[in-house]
Amino acid sequence: MSPAHRTRPTLVRMLNTGGRGMRGFVRLDPSDLLASACRRTGLDDFGDESFRDPFDRAVRSIETEAHLNLIGRIAARQDTLRLLSNRLRMIDDAKRHPEIPAGKIHRPIFVTGLPRTGTTLLHGLLAQDPANRAPLTWEMMYPSPPPRVRGAKPDRRAELSARQIRWFHRMAPEFRKIHPTGADLPEECLVIASHAFVSFQFQTMYDVPSYETWLEQQDLHDSYLWHRRFLQHLQWRWPERRWVLKAPAHLFGLEALLAAYPDAGIVLTHRAPLEVVGSLASLTVALRSTFSDDVDPVAVGEEMTERWSRALFGALALRDAGRIPSDRVADVLYPELMCDPIGVVRAIYARFDTELTPEAEARMRAFLARNPKNKSGKHSYTLEEFGLDAGRETARFADYAGRFGL
Repeated sequence: MSPAHRTRPTLVRMLNTGGRGMRGFVRLDPSDLLASACRRTGLDDFGDESFRDPFDRAVRSIETEAHLNLIGRIAARQDTLRLLSNRLRMIDDAKRHPEIPAGKIHRPIFVTGLPRTGTTLLHGLLAQDPANRAPLTWEMMYPSPPPRVRGAKPDRRAELSARQIRWFHRMAPEFRKIHPTGADLPEECLVIASHAFVSFQFQTMYDVPSYETWLEQQDLHDSYLWHRRFLQHLQWRWPERRWVLKAPAHLFGLEALLAAYPDAGIVLTHRAPLEVVGSLASLTVALRSTFSDDVDPVAVGEEMTERWSRALFGALALRDAGRIPSDRVADVLYPELMCDPIGVVRAIYARFDTELTPEAEARMRAFLARNPKNKSGKHSYTLEEFGLDAGRETARFADYAGRFGL
């Protein structure tokens, strides 16, 4: 039993225990899910057929490998139906409004790096600049129809998303200590990529080894073309602003990212690896344990450090080979971000020839005042509970730590 499982609310544990015999009634069948999404929306055009193989792989891996409890099966089915329904509606929106996919995206900034290296904080800071736009959680969860400029009539989708997040917090009350979530908060690009079913979102939520092995072998170009289409959709009824985006998983696809966004700026965050691997394992166990009663913290620890070291060293190798242009990258050290976040933002803006206005800086400082570290409680964990050995991890990341002085 994982630590996260032990801290579940009693009602959640009782529901999963009592509902073991009902799991077979919650279907995770690709054909059934496709048909159900069509019935739900009254639409049948999913767009580019390239999504079908990834979709089939993701669903079958979740069904056969993730050891879902009853809540997990319900959540997986509803989330998949939402993704499929969103896709149907977005394709329909684009057919009725062909100017949507013709929209231009200029000089977006992508924040990436190992998980737990300050990407969320930095993304939140950049989102405070009125010249920037970050996709919010509710916009990713319910993108159709394209949202209108904020400040006008409240969008009911924001409250719908907020209700769903409140339910998640009831099921996993410790998770908010690890990662901030909210309908009106900027969210990771993983949610966008999930609509193409070529996304590292699924391995975060579920143990899906066959899907993950397949995913890491893909070039991700189709995923980033969908990503671009998603942003075009969100910005259709907005004045032009620079997108600021974030996901550690961009490490796996930097070449595909730059193929879709040739003028993008990439911010790479760096933190001492021993401060990363335990925190990442803790986050993954907490999230997966919401949906499964069979999560092995030691197996998760090994999985996370193996996977993300491959992503990191692969990205650095591309950079060293000149396949990621050096003038498109800005490095950020976690200690500097913690000590002088505004100074870090100012350096990023200078790197990408952008002005940090007094208004933007004031908003960023107000954001920092509203969101002190450990605002929702301290995230506590040890390397040992995830089977991680400090000496072995130090050796694994020694070249990286030396390169960036971590």
